Amino acid sequence: MNRFSEITEDIKNLTDICLENSQINPELYTKYDVKRGLRDRQGKGVLTGLTEIGEVKAYTIDDGEMVPCEGKLYYRGIDIEKIVDGFLKDDRFGFEEVTYLLLFGKLPNEGELKHFRELLAEYRSLPTNFVRDIILKAPSNDMMNTLSRSVLTMYAYDQNPDDTSVANVVRQCLQLIAIFPLLSVYGYQACRHYLHGKSLYIHTPPANLSTAETILYTLRSDKKYTPLEAKILDLAMVVHAEHGGGNNSTFTTHVVSSSGTDTYSTIAASLGSLKGPRHGGANKKVCLMLENIKQNVKDWTDEDEVRAYLQKILNKEAFDKSGLIYGMGHAVYTLSDPRTEILKRMVRPLAEEKNQFEELALYELIERISPELLSAKRSRAISANVDFYSGFIYHMLGLPVELFTPIFAIARISGWSAHRVEDIINTGKIIRPAYKNVAKHLDYTEMNQR
Repeated sequence: MNRFSEITEDIKNLTDICLENSQINPELYTKYDVKRGLRDRQGKGVLTGLTEIGEVKAYTIDDGEMVPCEGKLYYRGIDIEKIVDGFLKDDRFGFEEVTYLLLFGKLPNEGELKHFRELLAEYRSLPTNFVRDIILKAPSNDMMNTLSRSVLTMYAYDQNPDDTSVANVVRQCLQLIAIFPLLSVYGYQACRHYLHGKSLYIHTPPANLSTAETILYTLRSDKKYTPLEAKILDLAMVVHAEHGGGNNSTFTTHVVSSSGTDTYSTIAASLGSLKGPRHGGANKKVCLMLENIKQNVKDWTDEDEVRAYLQKILNKEAFDKSGLIYGMGHAVYTLSDPRTEILKRMVRPLAEEKNQFEELALYELIERISPELLSAKRSRAISANVDFYSGFIYHMLGLPVELFTPIFAIARISGWSAHRVEDIINTGKIIRPAYKNVAKHLDYTEMNQR
């Protein structure tokens, strides 16, 4: 087993050769005006496609200049804050409604939503013996890799896996949306049992449960949860369901879809993107960072002590030595992240139910102090992003940190699916950006002369 995971002296030597011959002069990126990360020098994304699914707004144009504004997020042209106000006012779950909106471009009426929920419930079952033969037989400590493996394996259970007609892709996407909670939670239960010696729970959820309720029901040994717990998890999934075509995992969906490959390969690729700590793994980092702060700051209410430790984190002297305050700042939003503002509505009631006011006060203090500290390093306004409070919410819900990113995936597959369908309907062209080769042309050297 060690030969597959150990970095040997041979590997170290090969790595040195790789480093010696793979360094690109940073000045060349400026010389050739390379849009690194598909962004211009101001950080604005390069326009590579069109979409009607999601829109992110973080600035206005005034006399040709970008002026930061309060962040806005639109699903199919509708302000997400108004969507949330609508289903919260009527005291119903919103994730299934939002999924319908993203996929089909309109809000469902009462009958359409009822039928859609029934369809998802019908699809919310795994093939015979799938749990035993696939999920339980190869447990892993990484739930995103487990989820990806399960998605790719579903290809073998599909009688028409390579059919990329719109109807078949819609069918495949709906089935994946329905089973993602089971694949994620069952994968965690397998890890918990086989790798950590805990009891094994495989609960089959009733058909009448929402997606949020299904997660809590299948995860907990007693299958119990409060209405507030289910409501806030549903809300977190709503704000994570979509974020425009330019975020890393959704762009991955477009790139892979454009090659003409199957739905399972496409979604597995998107999962690989979301797993990264610069993308979906950030909320996990927020919680780990807060635990580190709580261990090293004696008085959580002492602003000077908290500020001093945050400065140590920025100076790469504390936590993971990355110099990052996780959960602060966003690639697009400046003055505010609308998803954060929505989640903050429910954080306080949940903190009251869980008796975690001291932790909430620490989060709020960090949210207030961090932009001031970060302003010295960045030239634009900085605010808390959605990961800052979503991780805290998951922590209060008692969700294991291993499932933080998979829950993001359970939500975001709605957006990925909508973008895959949109891409198939409209594009028909493979995505192929350009890379300029800056290596010198060399003569071939004969073996005996090397």
